[in-house]
Amino acid sequence: LVRKPEKVCWVEAAGTVRDGVRAYTALHYLSQASPGKTVLVMDGASPFGTIAIQLAQHRGAKVISTAYSLEDKQYLERLRSPVARVIDVSNGKIDVAESCLEETGGLGVDIVLDAGVKLYSAEDESTSKSELLPHKHDIITLLGVGGHWITTEKNLQLDPPDSHSLFFKGATVSFLNDEIWNLSNIQQGKYLYILLIIPILEDIMEKLSSSIFRPQLDEPIPLYEAKVSMEMVQKNQARKRQVIQF
Repeated sequence: LVRKPEKVCWVEAAGTVRDGVRAYTALHYLSQASPGKTVLVMDGASPFGTIAIQLAQHRGAKVISTAYSLEDKQYLERLRSPVARVIDVSNGKIDVAESCLEETGGLGVDIVLDAGVKLYSAEDESTSKSELLPHKHDIITLLGVGGHWITTEKNLQLDPPDSHSLFFKGATVSFLNDEIWNLSNIQQGKYLYILLIIPILEDIMEKLSSSIFRPQLDEPIPLYEAKVSMEMVQKNQARKRQVIQF
């Protein structure tokens, strides 16, 4: 629980908390977004990507993002603090690694926050969405020395050549697990709750109140449409955060 500032509406508070905690986990505890660093946020027009971009920018980092459609690209370009570069991968012809290396003068990106990765060769991929994802080799290529790759891909498999490349870069791979705070054991959970979760939630509400965080929310959904909304979310058909209003 966290106190909701008077300036923040209930829908914004409910629709931002989870993405806010994920963004802080990725850019504060699993890596350190700070001035002078370059952060690549995959699928930046998603609800989570939007919050991650805003948090990285607030901390002074330079942000690069990928867009999966023309609409996503236009959305990212209209952000109050535009990202340094939007890489439109919708046509499948843009090389993400090459674009990032070009943007960083060949040095590579300090922090990569993916939205899934392509694990197999093109002929093995079945969905159009997976075809737009970068291959794991591309992410390793665009990582800079001492870089941090934060992945949401729970089935990620790194082969010996992948580990070899990461070793020579001194790079790290971390997994962004949404439920990590809830899965902690009792004693560790108490520690995390007292020292980490409460400050995170309070800071998220503070940034909402001061308009640093501007979430991407759909119109509030009445309770009787909750089942349909949940099915859309489970099928990855919802591009904006869904909030059920009682």
